[in-house]
Amino acid sequence: MNSTGFIYHPDYLLHDTGGGHPESPVRLKAVVKRLEETGLMKRLTMIHPGPPRPDLSDWITQVHQPGHLSRLERMCPETGTARMDADTLMSSESYRVALKAVEGTLAAADGIMAGRLTNAFCAVRPPGHHAESDRAMGFCLFNNVAITARYLQRRHRLSRVMIIDWDVHHGNGTQHIFEEDPTVFYFSLHQFPLYPGTGRADERGRGAGEGYTLNCPLPPGQGDDEYISVFEKSLRPVIEAFRPNFILISAGFDAHRDDPLA
Repeated sequence: MNSTGFIYHPDYLLHDTGGGHPESPVRLKAVVKRLEETGLMKRLTMIHPGPPRPDLSDWITQVHQPGHLSRLERMCPETGTARMDADTLMSSESYRVALKAVEGTLAAADGIMAGRLTNAFCAVRPPGHHAESDRAMGFCLFNNVAITARYLQRRHRLSRVMIIDWDVHHGNGTQHIFEEDPTVFYFSLHQFPLYPGTGRADERGRGAGEGYTLNCPLPPGQGDDEYISVFEKSLRPVIEAFRPNFILISAGFDAHRDDPLA
């Protein structure tokens, strides 16, 4: 089947960050509404992730420390909200929804590897690329894309995975998780300087992973032409040299000109 999967579940709307928070359920509602209005939804293969697989925690702890997993579960409030840092909140459903977000990305990987899907868009919450191996930050609880990269390698035996990140903010968590690993190439296009302060061009990985991180920081106000230039001049040669078996994209919405944070 040649098909694009759309991974989504109504439970993703239950991660409640409170009124006025930039990472709100409205983001996913807008995605679904637009796909339905344009008729594109009918051309997609809808996948609603089921209950978390029994070994999900084992896959999460491939990139996160076990203490991080237990800490999130313990701090998830029964009512109201709990603050993980100045920006990152958890509500009563947040831990369960975060597990379902990971389950969604793994289901997409399984569908593609089984040949049921050609590619997939994962409309999941909470997001992930700021989450470090040992802590939540920047709206992110689990690093969904990092977990999926390691899952592809160890469950599906892929040797080389590439992560392309075009969020307006640098994906510090993803970079740090793989910065000593030459089997996962991390490419990031982001505004700099900006939160979280990482992502300089001279951050290229460490040890065996040196040269397998490529940051392309841009000043504010760059548009489509500048992005395309970076993709052609910097990203394309890397893809041709690294020859990834699988490409994962951290698709940030907040580089849009109307986003209030950038």
